Amino acid sequence: MTFQDHELVQFMLTETEIQDLFSLINHHPGSPPSSSGSQGSNRSVYSSEERKLRRMQSNRESARRSRGRKKKHMENLTVQLNRLRVDNRELKNQLLVTMHQHLLLSLENEKLCSESIALSATLSDLCQILRTILPQ
Repeated sequence: MTFQDHELVQFMLTETEIQDLFSLINHHPGSPPSSSGSQGSNRSVYSSEERKLRRMQSNRESARRSRGRKKKHMENLTVQLNRLRVDNRELKNQLLVTMHQHLLLSLENEKLCSESIALSATLSDLCQILRTILPQ
């Protein structure tokens, strides 16, 4: 392999790069670029493709932001759910304490009512005794 062959191997171009070089060579400075034939359609396809790629990228970013908002919303809902569960547990505990106090007070009320009936009967008996002992 000669030095020139070795130099050519290191300087290989792709088909697209070769076409780009030819288009630059065929384009004369000062003259407008040719818009006829396939080159013009390539430009319109390229700009259409570019718009499509930009739109896709914009949609990806929008979807990423949307996922971020949804994730934040879910996190907020989870925090709210946990807070409501704690509140619910505290309210249930308060209800149990209140029901227990109600039961104790009901029992004491029954006891006091029974004592009141017994004391009323005793008072009635004592009044009867006093009426019999004391002349009118």
